[in-house]
Amino acid sequence: MNNFIQADPNQPLLLPVDLREWVPADDMVHFVLEAVEQVPMHHFKVNYHGGGSRQYHPRMMLALLIYCYANGVFGSRRIEAATYRDIGVRYLCADTHPDHDTICKFRRENFEAVSASFLQVLLLARELKLLKVGAISVDGTKIDANASKYRNVRYDRAGQLIEQLEQDIGELLEQAEVADSNEREEGQKLPEELARRENLKGELAQARERLEKAAKAKAKREQADYERKLQAREQRKGKAKGKKTKPPDDTPPPDKQSNLTDPDSALMRKNKCSEYRQSYNAQAAVSTDGSQLVVGNRISQSASDRNELCADAASVPEALGRVSSVLADSGYANGVEVEKLERESIEVLVATGRGEVRQYDFRPPKAPKNPPVNSQPWIKRMKQRTGTERGRKKYRMRQQTVEPVFGIIKEVMGFRRFLLRGLKKVEGEWELVCLAYNCKRLHRMMQMA
Repeated sequence: MNNFIQADPNQPLLLPVDLREWVPADDMVHFVLEAVEQVPMHHFKVNYHGGGSRQYHPRMMLALLIYCYANGVFGSRRIEAATYRDIGVRYLCADTHPDHDTICKFRRENFEAVSASFLQVLLLARELKLLKVGAISVDGTKIDANASKYRNVRYDRAGQLIEQLEQDIGELLEQAEVADSNEREEGQKLPEELARRENLKGELAQARERLEKAAKAKAKREQADYERKLQAREQRKGKAKGKKTKPPDDTPPPDKQSNLTDPDSALMRKNKCSEYRQSYNAQAAVSTDGSQLVVGNRISQSASDRNELCADAASVPEALGRVSSVLADSGYANGVEVEKLERESIEVLVATGRGEVRQYDFRPPKAPKNPPVNSQPWIKRMKQRTGTERGRKKYRMRQQTVEPVFGIIKEVMGFRRFLLRGLKKVEGEWELVCLAYNCKRLHRMMQMA
């Protein structure tokens, strides 16, 4: 029929030999390739001794990870498939095809190069007058760990299961002896069952050992504070002494949990209305100058942001400049953290309470309560700062800077779950995600400039 464009898959085509003709001039792949060229080679883990197959160039491998993460391709097998199917990835790899094992191994071993590239991209943005570090807004978001929450076990339950497994292993060993003596085929399945129970017993024992070490470390940290309180009590007389101070306990509570798959992750929930998930608390510091670039990133194992303010401010590299002010929501309201930053001459704007978010509440009205009176000096200072016109205008920048970053990472890039396990590897992967976001954002800004 003449009304249709003819599309014959078997029609031979004369495609351009030069891959540069396949990729648009404004594609982000060109920016990524130029950005990784600035990363010094000593940051990469390279086998300089030779032997075996030839290595892919580490800068090409880093560019491959950044470009794929920026476009929502995270798994090593999917990245390998993209080297065949995606024109931009094929151009980036110069028509070579690293296998998924090579990609996965490079990602695990080159977090130092990712960190160096993260800084180089931000320095490039500052050189282009697109970034100015001064005021930053910080926030955290829960991202799923590569582990199931059903693999969590309590300290007391782990001990009970170890006893049960020891009994089951003993019974299986007796069955194995009987099967060997009778030379029956059923005995061939027993070694697999024994190995499975032995592995589970070892995992439970390691979980109990981790919880015990954590409890001892916590007790050691609290020992100095306990001795100070004990000494202060001894100086008082009579009833003024008060109740006896309990020494720190170095044994874990019975209900303390540990995950067998990823022990560094924890059960967290986004808010009181959400379900618990096995997660990490991914923190980000974003510049409020309008660039929306992530200037600092880190991972917290705590579901609460209460003790993360100073660490988030310190995550900004010194090479970018000095942080002058920090904006944060009420989850970061902690007098100790606020005063510590103020002693470093950093202005802090933190919400001291959560306001009413529903104009028309569908729930039945509650009886009015008198607002709690808080006389802490730092809360008074926060209310005074956020009560001025300048303070309100500056604090409004928090909502339109850091929160859209998490929205783009989760909804546009599609990153909602870490692929790696363990705190160090998850920290490296989160920095890779932030680096991919920054490349995506900076490339867009350069197009608009």
